[in-house]
Amino acid sequence: MCETVTLTAADGHSFSAYQASPAGAPNGAVVVIQEIFGVNIHIREVVDGYAADGYFAIAPALFDRVEAGVELGYEDEDMAAGMGYAFEKLKQEDALKDIQAAIDAASAQGKVGVVGYCFGGLMTWMSACTLNGVSAASSYYGGGLVNVADLTPQCPVIMHFGELDAFIPMDDVEKIKAANEGTPVYTYNADHGFNCNHRGSYDADAAATAKERTLAFFAENLA
Repeated sequence: MCETVTLTAADGHSFSAYQASPAGAPNGAVVVIQEIFGVNIHIREVVDGYAADGYFAIAPALFDRVEAGVELGYEDEDMAAGMGYAFEKLKQEDALKDIQAAIDAASAQGKVGVVGYCFGGLMTWMSACTLNGVSAASSYYGGGLVNVADLTPQCPVIMHFGELDAFIPMDDVEKIKAANEGTPVYTYNADHGFNCNHRGSYDADAAATAKERTLAFFAENLA
């Protein structure tokens, strides 16, 4: 079952979230953190996918802080608009409040893992390092993560990066690895956004391998 619900953050801000439940009892919960394109069709599909894999899954609409109902595509103008929402209009501390509210809601279904992509990959790392109730975190190509790589995660973390990613060069990935020697950092012969089958940079092999690793990681840490 999937539905859109309303959550309320600690500061009283109410926002929407898309959630889906598995057919049987959940193996735990997964908070899915959006790209710069909002909780669009791809993020909803990711939520549905984790529900099909046996998890309660929920994606908070972080851009509701700025404008309700933001759903962008993948053209140049969408990219520009999304960057503005994520890195100019939205305050990171506010986004983390909303992620915490989603974690708190999901915790009723068991231990909580966090997974995020692009902007969401950065926020996944920030969640692992600064929020409560996170048992595991899988960060995909987190933009800007290199600038906060020296933070200390409070739970197990894995990371995924594309070796062809011009937004996150391999030099930055090496810096992230050096700052987090105990954290598995996987690289793939793929570009930025390789998990998203709605964009030209999609790489089916890389996406499948990263998902397999994430599911095994969540099975180990959310049981």
